[in-house]
Amino acid sequence: METATLDLVLENFADLSPQELDERITRAKADLGGRLVILGHHYQRDEVVKFADYRGDSLRLSQLAARRREAEYIVFCGVHFMAESADILSGDHQTVILPDLHAGCSMADMANLEQVEVCWEALTANGGRIVPVTYINSTAAIKAFVGRNGGAVCTSSNARKVMEWALERGEKALFLPDEHLGRNTGYGLGYPLDQMAVWNPQEENGGLADGEIARARIYLWKGHCSVHQRFRTENVERVRARHPGIRVIAHPECSWEVCQCADEVGSTEYILKRIGEAPAESSWAVGTEIHMIRRLAAEYPDRLIVSLDDCVCMCSTMFRISPQHLCWTLESLRAGQVVNRVSVDAETKRWALVALNRMLEIK
Repeated sequence: METATLDLVLENFADLSPQELDERITRAKADLGGRLVILGHHYQRDEVVKFADYRGDSLRLSQLAARRREAEYIVFCGVHFMAESADILSGDHQTVILPDLHAGCSMADMANLEQVEVCWEALTANGGRIVPVTYINSTAAIKAFVGRNGGAVCTSSNARKVMEWALERGEKALFLPDEHLGRNTGYGLGYPLDQMAVWNPQEENGGLADGEIARARIYLWKGHCSVHQRFRTENVERVRARHPGIRVIAHPECSWEVCQCADEVGSTEYILKRIGEAPAESSWAVGTEIHMIRRLAAEYPDRLIVSLDDCVCMCSTMFRISPQHLCWTLESLRAGQVVNRVSVDAETKRWALVALNRMLEIK
């Protein structure tokens, strides 16, 4: 059924001009009125995000949507785990929709529940209290696993506070699914690299010897963001040679080596705020997704804002959400048909919400 409806999108909407798409999306959105709220992630393409009622990162968008209690339909222009988070936080009367169900997240897909349970059994067998922490960029099933096992969710903005919280409550922490955010956070807390061990789910016993498991204070899941993994220290050297005096600001999903070379490291919201408050004529090389960088450059033409990498670092899964998909989604809703609903089962939602609420309680 999903394949058939997707074929219908391509057949009936693919040849529409940008102007026709804009007009039809605007009309459908107006007709749905307060029954609808559209969320647009910072990494989304301009021709889609311009229709968003709210723009932000995944958690902030989910929280904003949950406050719009009058909205029956939450259309999330992002990726699958974000729509899951919106469903977890929204009311029972609200329906969450992802315009293209194929818009996933490669990082979230790098940790499935079966693999994490195998890891957990092996690590806890070595003794000592371990507290799990999962990045918001994870599936609802992983969030629920963390909730059941006494852990919490984190974002790139509050990863340090959540990791501190975990290590105050346990002798060790398991951080998943992004090893780079985990390593950068642990290092910032003063843990040396040799006290952080990477668990590779593709290898027996995670690729770790018993001594490595015993010695580590922080276990890092072998996962990464396909966009932020692209940045290299050579990119930092090259952009500084090309633009003397430029400041390099990197997202903490970048590798430890890149973050060590950068002038500043911060979350998506930090980058937006930092550059937005920077003086005119300042220069910035940004290590994050290209659509956000281009939007910043357009918003602040009095500042030089470039990507850390000359090659386009685009979130290809986020890019799957197109104006065609958005138009089809809204016109279907107007006709009384819900398409591409994302729904988390009650038990998973219950424990995932526990993990999310623990994060919100951490000060």
